[in-house]
Amino acid sequence: MTKSPPHVQRHAKLETLLALWDAAYHQEDAPLVSDAKYDATRRELLALEEEYPSLKQGQGASSRVGAAPDSAFTKHRHLVPMLSLDNVFNEEEFSAFVTRAGRFLGLSESETQNLSVVAEPKIDGLSISLTYENRTFIRGTTRGDGLEGEDVTANLRTIAAIPTTLPDDAPDLLEIRGEVFLSKEAFLALNEQQTQKGARLFANPRNAAAGSLRQLDPSVTKQRPLSLFAYALGHRSASVSATHEGYLNTLERWGFPVNPLSKRLDHPSDIPAYVEALAQERALLGYDIDGIVFKLNDVALQERLGFIGRAPRWAIAWKFPAEQAITILRGIEIQVGRTGALTPVAQLEPVNVGGVLVSKATLHNEDEIARKDVRVGDKVRLQRAGDVIPQILGPVEAGDATERSEPFIFPDHCPVCGARAERPAGEAVRRCTGGLTCEAQVVERLIHMVSRNAFDIDGLGERSIRDFHNRGFISKPGDIFRLEQRKDAILALEGWGLQSFENLQRAIAERRNIPLARLIFGLGIRRIGERNAQMLARHFGSFEQWRDTMLAAKPESEERAALSAIMGIGDAIAEELTAFFQEPHNVETLDDLRSELLDITPEAAPSEGSLSGRTIVFTGTLTTMTRPEAKAIAERLGAQVTDSVSKKTSLVVLGEKAGSKAKKAADLGVETLDEQGWRRLAGL
Repeated sequence: MTKSPPHVQRHAKLETLLALWDAAYHQEDAPLVSDAKYDATRRELLALEEEYPSLKQGQGASSRVGAAPDSAFTKHRHLVPMLSLDNVFNEEEFSAFVTRAGRFLGLSESETQNLSVVAEPKIDGLSISLTYENRTFIRGTTRGDGLEGEDVTANLRTIAAIPTTLPDDAPDLLEIRGEVFLSKEAFLALNEQQTQKGARLFANPRNAAAGSLRQLDPSVTKQRPLSLFAYALGHRSASVSATHEGYLNTLERWGFPVNPLSKRLDHPSDIPAYVEALAQERALLGYDIDGIVFKLNDVALQERLGFIGRAPRWAIAWKFPAEQAITILRGIEIQVGRTGALTPVAQLEPVNVGGVLVSKATLHNEDEIARKDVRVGDKVRLQRAGDVIPQILGPVEAGDATERSEPFIFPDHCPVCGARAERPAGEAVRRCTGGLTCEAQVVERLIHMVSRNAFDIDGLGERSIRDFHNRGFISKPGDIFRLEQRKDAILALEGWGLQSFENLQRAIAERRNIPLARLIFGLGIRRIGERNAQMLARHFGSFEQWRDTMLAAKPESEERAALSAIMGIGDAIAEELTAFFQEPHNVETLDDLRSELLDITPEAAPSEGSLSGRTIVFTGTLTTMTRPEAKAIAERLGAQVTDSVSKKTSLVVLGEKAGSKAKKAADLGVETLDEQGWRRLAGL
């Protein structure tokens, strides 16, 4: 059987290692590797999956948020999910976070620059949630997968820092979030005890804290000097404070430990100095931190900003600088992705960076190579961006005697198929024009088609796709559904038996009925990710309506304008869609695929929310909120938001100076509301 490519083998090895380490850490309280090595291994896996999306598995290590609850513990669902934070690594990225928040809230530049934030050291421990009912501690859970965690109430009761009751002014039902950790001193003492017992040493304070809290016998936890810092609020039946600073002060008054280094900063411009000061103090602290969390101080603004994906818009983690290393740039290789993008990849003398042996790093595009002036043979400085993706910062200064090679010349033809590699105006990436005739793109598109988030055909992974394509069994998506005709040839291959072939055929048969969103995503059209595919599927409803509209959406057409007006689509995505459908070969390939499918199910609108099933247009100037905020609220309530009025529009919200959209709504008989009416409808 054909040997798997190196990146597939590496990914499988990383998955195996992480599963082994997780079992040892979470179930046996005996971590096999250091915290740094575990994190670095998981980051390497994420980087591989970013480069090769088909590697991602639905139940793989990258799909887990936190750690799945251990079966030895009772599971408990959080009243409010314990979500993650987005990261920034420098002043520019933090400034962009502040600007986004101000823009979302409709603040002026001066108002944005006066947003008050609270800074808190990011403790490297175990996140927990404490539930108080009628002011009595009734339950404590780990973060788990973010939605439900392990019930470790008995173990948490052994931590003296956690109050068992709250004062009379506390709400009737309350979730308090915090971090359980071991101080450096306690960690050293614990390992000294382990040495005297002849027991296994703990790898680091965080693993020791996690293992201590997950003991099945609370008496063991009681012997471990665990500490706590409380810092966040989950569910509450009544308001606690109008500001986050006030909330922390209230927690302290109620008896919770609050990090004394937490500080309110009244201007974002004050933050870099705070970061620098804490970074220098980091090694002197009595506990481990890996960054600083910044939260908008005004709770009302936090609620307006809400969440995007699995992270809040009102908080960010500023991570400390990544570890760096110096190595030799041995060569530059050009890789061709499924969208035809030519990406330069640096081939490096292997070097350890943050616990990971790095031998490759992206150079992004030809402009980056020229800007950094990196050349084959150079000594280069390397770091892992966000401790995840290896990147080259630039060459290390060398003496005059060092002779450098000639500057790298970026190819103007595809290294795979030889077709022209063109660079569209205004873009940094050069792309192969070979399209579906380029072997690199054909195979990568087929791999994407069968991936988990697209057609999800079990048993037909990257290795099989490459093998079948090389043998001429599959050249386009529709061929996947005709593999039954290749039965004898496939059964003759090493590793294939009747049972595995029949299993594959069952998996393929199940995908002859496919949701429209998965089909659209599976086509691999540039800029069409899962979210955009879902929006398109929900907007058009059926495959036929989507296909016919795309074919009619030629430049300057009414259909093209309407496509750009769909909320979240815009001109760039509309251009990619229409370009795909203006290529006859693409339409032929799509129709061939459709002929093999039994049913393409429409994408239903979200069932939850008071505005589910309604299509809303906002026009004119709103005075009590920005239009992006209004749109976010409408979508949160289940509505679909577009930017153009049509017969499908359910409601038009008219702000000041509504203009032509108000007239069109009247002409079509579409319901309209003013801003106050919209607020009443949305329950504001």
